[in-house]
Amino acid sequence: MSKKEFDLDGLLLEIGQFGRYQVRNYCLILLPILFSAVHVSQFIFTTAELNARCRVPECEADPPIFDTKHWGAWALPDSRGRCERFLPIGNTCAAGSFHPTETKRCSSWIYENHDSIVSTFDLACEEWKRTLVGTIHSAGLFIALPLTAFISDNFGRRIAFIATAVAPALVGLGRSFTQDYVSYVALEFLDAVVGAGVYSSGFILALEMMGLHRRVLGGNIISCTFAIGQAIVALIAWAIPEWRTLTRVLYAPSLLFIFYIFLIEESVRWLLSKGKKKEAARIIFKVAATNKRKLSPETIKELTDVSVEQEEEKPSLGDINDQPSLALQVLKSRVIMIRLCICSFWWITVTFIYYGLSINSVSLAGNSYVNYILTALVEIPGYCISVLTLDRFGRKSSIMTAFFICGISLVCLPFIPGHVQWVQTCLNLLGKLCISMAFSSIYIYTSELYPTMIRQSLLSLCSVCGRIGQIVAPQTPLLMAYMESLPYLVFGAMAGIAGLLMLLTPETLNLRLPDTVKQAENIATAPRTRHATDIIVD
Repeated sequence: MSKKEFDLDGLLLEIGQFGRYQVRNYCLILLPILFSAVHVSQFIFTTAELNARCRVPECEADPPIFDTKHWGAWALPDSRGRCERFLPIGNTCAAGSFHPTETKRCSSWIYENHDSIVSTFDLACEEWKRTLVGTIHSAGLFIALPLTAFISDNFGRRIAFIATAVAPALVGLGRSFTQDYVSYVALEFLDAVVGAGVYSSGFILALEMMGLHRRVLGGNIISCTFAIGQAIVALIAWAIPEWRTLTRVLYAPSLLFIFYIFLIEESVRWLLSKGKKKEAARIIFKVAATNKRKLSPETIKELTDVSVEQEEEKPSLGDINDQPSLALQVLKSRVIMIRLCICSFWWITVTFIYYGLSINSVSLAGNSYVNYILTALVEIPGYCISVLTLDRFGRKSSIMTAFFICGISLVCLPFIPGHVQWVQTCLNLLGKLCISMAFSSIYIYTSELYPTMIRQSLLSLCSVCGRIGQIVAPQTPLLMAYMESLPYLVFGAMAGIAGLLMLLTPETLNLRLPDTVKQAENIATAPRTRHATDIIVD
């Protein structure tokens, strides 16, 4: 090789790994990510279950009220009658006007309130339609993530990020005006398709302009922001429970992200991977000026020399025209393919356990809004532990420990006697804390295992596989029909297997992000610890 590759990680030491420019850019990226958490979580409240009872024309007041007072005892089974009512044998509301044992299916309902789509679309006795909304939203991610990855890798991180930040606002506002269930579900699906990629595109955009010693901190701040977003949606839903108004309040602010066209720059690493050295140089000079750093004469010369030699034995990062197809390189790489399979299992595991525990958390006693807030905020200590351990003990040891502690706590939970419920609650929260740490860390670790030119695509592929766990998680309560503790035993077993698979992947602590497939393969044989001035193995 006649010339060394452009060393962006070394350049970040000159212009600042997390200076004023990166901090400003980072804060701008955090806002859409916070709103992405709001958009992902909103259906939990807009499709919340409502107390309902059958409408009994013979007994209803004008206008009807939910409280049946005395007549519910003889008109409705168990005085409530959600889906059936006693067969009327007269035209009055007297006790003798209803058959004491024979019932009929209800045709209309009275609701305690009208805060949810359950009352709007009359879903009182169609529970599957209510829960289907969440499943449809998760299904949208199967299109959203690869679509966002394609746009991000081919047209730029910036375009993908801004598009996925703004588009949900249009879909969400449209959904708030729907008059039928099918339209609502269709727009819920479209919401996920156009907006679910904002987290991954924002994560990559932030990560690629950050020094290697700031990746863990940066990644976990993003994860904490997402957790805070989930808590915020519960607070707003608590204050504004009516679903149409709530949807408009949650989605309308995202329209402002269109102005990010003037505020956010493209990823320098992506520009270099596409051979757009002149544009990359412009941004690097801007970063250096904002961070008040001076570039060395050698760096200035390299950045201002926009001509790229075409006769080199090994092309530069951006000159890939003569290389084999990138997808073909990945398919031919046994190392990358094994790594991809392992990472996919990790993602299925963390989403399955993460969402499974969230679903089971509704059994916690007390206010449902407070419970959801606590379930969301318990993730933050996990992210903080991730910051403290990933750079100190390495990616593998930290994530493996999180998986094992999560597995042990969940396997032990079913064996705790029912009268010590606080211990069960603590073990459940410990499992959620550890899986949250693993979730955040896996995002960072996975992105460090793949080359720049296809990093977003492979990361998104792993994330798409993870959606399998997210879709299956709502079905875990069905396992209790066979064995009450079975869901937790399955959670624990999967966490243990995921921890053992960590033994098959390389440590990436203090290693630079690989830019090519060959560099990504060489992580397995590279030294475990490097100095900041080292260059990745070619």
